[in-house]
Amino acid sequence: MRILITNIGELTTNVAEGDDVCGTLHDVAVLVEGERVAWVGPAADAPDADEIVDAAGRAVIPGFVDSHSHLVFGGDRAAEFEARMQGQKYAAGGIRSTVAATRAATDDELRARLRGFLDEMLAQGTTTVEIKSGYGLDVATEERLVRLAAEVTPEVTFLGAHVVPAEYADRGDEYVDLVTGEMLDACAPHAKWIDVFCETGAFTVPQSRRVLEAGIARGLQPRVHASQLGPGEGVQLAVELGAASIDHGTYLTDDDVTALAASDTVLTLLPGVEFSTRQPYPDARRLIDAGVTVAIACDTNPGSSFTSSMPFCIAVAVRDMRMTVAEAIHAATAGGAAALRRDDIGRIAPGMRADLVLLKSPSRVHLAYRPGVPLVETVWKDGVRFA
Repeated sequence: MRILITNIGELTTNVAEGDDVCGTLHDVAVLVEGERVAWVGPAADAPDADEIVDAAGRAVIPGFVDSHSHLVFGGDRAAEFEARMQGQKYAAGGIRSTVAATRAATDDELRARLRGFLDEMLAQGTTTVEIKSGYGLDVATEERLVRLAAEVTPEVTFLGAHVVPAEYADRGDEYVDLVTGEMLDACAPHAKWIDVFCETGAFTVPQSRRVLEAGIARGLQPRVHASQLGPGEGVQLAVELGAASIDHGTYLTDDDVTALAASDTVLTLLPGVEFSTRQPYPDARRLIDAGVTVAIACDTNPGSSFTSSMPFCIAVAVRDMRMTVAEAIHAATAGGAAALRRDDIGRIAPGMRADLVLLKSPSRVHLAYRPGVPLVETVWKDGVRFA
């Protein structure tokens, strides 16, 4: 099946041209053949196709790549959010309040909720999503979470080291023994990535090193939560171990920024977290100007960022993190692909997966210019059209 999307007013290819990180083309067409993009060029030169889609001058961008989410959980934490809005400070320990509901939920209940979140994301243009465990914190439930996530995405992260569960209070090292032993044995067959929350109130640097090195030894690739609640050594550990990404990065030292700029580790910004917790927004301008590769993700979770909307996160990044619209769109597509070390998504070019989003607007700028407005007209994932 050959599908031609023609009369595209503005196409974001992410094939950089000079200073244009978005590789913007105008008055063009895209030919999709099967699961892949087959051709990109001037609309006047478009080849024949079995189906024609007239974009009528509207914009097309790559599907969003959400490289950080926690979609498999039970319950919610609306009361916690309300308390924060009244002045209560966010702390890592709040994660434990989701664990009981997650442990009590059946597979079918968790699966149905997961599918609901994925439908939300797809409707808003997200075509690739990474999913972490971390709300089980025992062997059986963590295995369930990564197994359910693996039903819907290849980008599954084992995050048994999210926080120390209540039953291991004051016995963090013993819990790390469990995470790096029996729990890792159960979860590794379903996962691609290993992650740890290296933060005050979660796991120390030595504990985090143990978790990551154990995962690497089992063939998992490292990612790190760090520098969300305060400065620490998590960035340096992530860079040393070749982590694909370090996520949050709210509090970064100059040495952290220098290390990231000299590495292949992506800094994944999570605008919904600062919006929800009222913490300071990271300065993306500082990172980009220093040469750090930046991604944007939603961090969909019940505690600190209960949004599944990448357009919302883009608008916040532009408004409060000092990113240009082009930088934010690039971070939410090609940046996310880099954070997942994928070279087949995040761009629109021949050979890439046909993950495309047709907007209801003539320019990608409207995603930030019209925050909260549903601007996604049509989504193609792997060449399949979703209205």
